Amino acid sequence: MAKRDYYEVLGVNRDASEDEIKKAYRKLAMKHHPDRNPDNPKAEEHFKEAKEAYEILSDDQKRAAYDQYGHAGVDPQSGMGGGFGGFGAGGFSDAFGGIFDEIFGGGASRGGRSNVYRGADLRYNLEITLEQAAFGTETKIRIPTMEVCDSCKGSGAKAGTQPKTCPTCQGSGQVRLQQGFFSIQQTCPKCHGSGKFIAEPCGSCHGAGRVKQHKTLAVKIPAGVDEGDRIRLSGEGEHGINGGPSGDLYVQIHLKPHTVFQREQNDLHCEMPISFTTAALGGEIDIPTLDGAAKIKIPAETQSGRVFRLRGKGIKGVRSHAHGDLLCHVVVETPVHLTERQKELLRELEESSKENEAEHNPRAKSWMDKAREFFAG
Repeated sequence: MAKRDYYEVLGVNRDASEDEIKKAYRKLAMKHHPDRNPDNPKAEEHFKEAKEAYEILSDDQKRAAYDQYGHAGVDPQSGMGGGFGGFGAGGFSDAFGGIFDEIFGGGASRGGRSNVYRGADLRYNLEITLEQAAFGTETKIRIPTMEVCDSCKGSGAKAGTQPKTCPTCQGSGQVRLQQGFFSIQQTCPKCHGSGKFIAEPCGSCHGAGRVKQHKTLAVKIPAGVDEGDRIRLSGEGEHGINGGPSGDLYVQIHLKPHTVFQREQNDLHCEMPISFTTAALGGEIDIPTLDGAAKIKIPAETQSGRVFRLRGKGIKGVRSHAHGDLLCHVVVETPVHLTERQKELLRELEESSKENEAEHNPRAKSWMDKAREFFAG
């Protein structure tokens, strides 16, 4: 299969600067590196393609040959000179050592030094009540975590023994594989990049250097938090490997359903049933709020669905300067389990209303008029 144009591979123009070429390669290397895509068989192919393009375009002499003759100008078998440099000392490996250290945080270090990795971040889902979210609270959580093994102090080796230099990579943490024209450097499969081999693993952690434990933490929930908010506890994630820094713990907030209120950002909503009589004649009702009861005056002839707003009776959000509102949605309740006398009175009311139906039931008349127009068409 014909090779793609190197400029096309990196996604840069033919007059791209050295920095533009380097940035483009860094981006592709991070995206397609095999260690980051273990389940993608095509990642290594894309990675090698980008690596080859960068090796040519980052070298002024090779780039000039490529610009003039194309791939033939840098193919060592074409007889036109140029071609790839050696992959030994001072060749490809040294040229790319710095850039890979920048991209992947050092990878497996040279000279047998252990890899240093930051600990993993953790997430804890915390369910709290609406009242706790509104006023803030402090609670304790118990989380699983990977801690340094006390038996081997993190070395992974049995007491009285020490890790030995890995015989596969000779302590470098990496092995070099020759695949046709390319020389590929990969993490050592035996020591996983540490450069050390544990001949006698620790009985407590089985050579991992860390054991699963639980720890209890106090978490302060600020007033006004909402569903999905996260609280970051710095350094409370998993311990780093080989002296690396610990990760962070993110406490994700979830609100329990409330029996009365529904929250919408900083506003609260509730439904308040009122009697048929109160809706028709008016009155005063008590409604609950988060900080006690409040009274609402219901005007006469109030219809079901009307919303009454109590300003400042909502929640003051974490990043808000004022409280939200409480919106009370009135629902007129139809009487049930009526006595014969009550039914008789309602029939009398219905008969008397028919004398001037348009005045007593304006919405019903308006709806009927619209319905007639619709069917008349």
